[in-house]
Amino acid sequence: MPSFISWIDHDSKARESMLQLMALFQAKESRDELGLGAIRDSFSDQLFPGTSTIQTRLRYMLFVPWIYQGLENKRTPANIFAVQADKLERALVQPLIDSEDNSGVFGKTAGKRLKRLPSSVYWSGLGAWGIRLMDLSQSEYHLQINDTYRNLDRIKRNESCHKSRGDDADFDHRKSAANWHPKLPAMPVGFPEHVELKLTKDESAFFQECIKQRYPQSLLAFLVFNAKPAVTDFPWQHPDYRWFSDTQKNLLKHARLFSDVMHGAALSYNFQLSQRSNKKDLIKHYEDCFDEWQKNLNVEEIKAWSLQQLWQLTNIQGHIISEPTRTFVQRWVELVRLSAKGLLRHEEGRLLIEHREIKLKGARSRFKNETALAQWGGSSGVDRLNYRWPNVKVLLDDLNQGLGQK
Repeated sequence: MPSFISWIDHDSKARESMLQLMALFQAKESRDELGLGAIRDSFSDQLFPGTSTIQTRLRYMLFVPWIYQGLENKRTPANIFAVQADKLERALVQPLIDSEDNSGVFGKTAGKRLKRLPSSVYWSGLGAWGIRLMDLSQSEYHLQINDTYRNLDRIKRNESCHKSRGDDADFDHRKSAANWHPKLPAMPVGFPEHVELKLTKDESAFFQECIKQRYPQSLLAFLVFNAKPAVTDFPWQHPDYRWFSDTQKNLLKHARLFSDVMHGAALSYNFQLSQRSNKKDLIKHYEDCFDEWQKNLNVEEIKAWSLQQLWQLTNIQGHIISEPTRTFVQRWVELVRLSAKGLLRHEEGRLLIEHREIKLKGARSRFKNETALAQWGGSSGVDRLNYRWPNVKVLLDDLNQGLGQK
């Protein structure tokens, strides 16, 4: 049977290194140059719902609702609600930077001048995990907060009437007016002036329950409750893979094959740009990389791969895979099945990549625009798809450390 969760206890320096690597990957390698993002995100959301590549630490999933809940408790009016929330989010920056573990702090470089606030990064995840109850965008929530106050006042008056008549109050109405999970852990004393990223045991247990309630069959839920230490580059390399459900294994199989096959397309794209830029060192580099890719490719498995099942798995509600994307992927897979070895200089393969990028970028295509080509840094969208796995490992490590607290 699977072991209890036992992730490696990273120290702050190790975590910082991982987060720096993640940031580098996001900035340099994860660009969707060939329009594969819809497929990538469909797999990612099914495997690890509520996560994203720009989430850094798990406790921000509490910081945001604590800030908003505090403003609601003070009945902060709509005309200044967003401004006050902004100030409180920026007030988190310095205390977190000064804390013992400051890896993944928003604003670590920019300070209070940071452009993207945690609330915008975690808003979707808060909704996915059922921590945010209202089905509103951030701006809609800010503008409609006075409606929340009016609803709560109306419910309170009705409860008073019921009480005066000796009737039982309907507490479900109060729940329906709430914007945040009723069991949200209490805001710590001194927040936000005194704060750290380390979770308490109760906070970690709260996240476990949220994920269990919303996504009990997901790989994320399995890893939250059952896992061995995992220092792997991809989720399908996890040492507890044998304990994954058949559904999870099937999803991972298709995700792995898609990652493996389309990695060759990314290498071909960068190789062609190297040629157009006349960068001999990069030409040789991508030749070597492509050669290594095709040598390690399991062609027999790819030939047996059902693309019909791939589309059935990924073309689901919330993730629409366009016909041009399907056509591009299917033709690349066909060429790989025919002969991956000579594909780097195969005319149809080269044109397939070129036409796809031109279709996506138009006038900004690096095949047509010399300025855009000159701005190419030598590597773009070239890493294998890992479906947010580096970020997920950090979030799970945070959760595990919280569960280990006394």
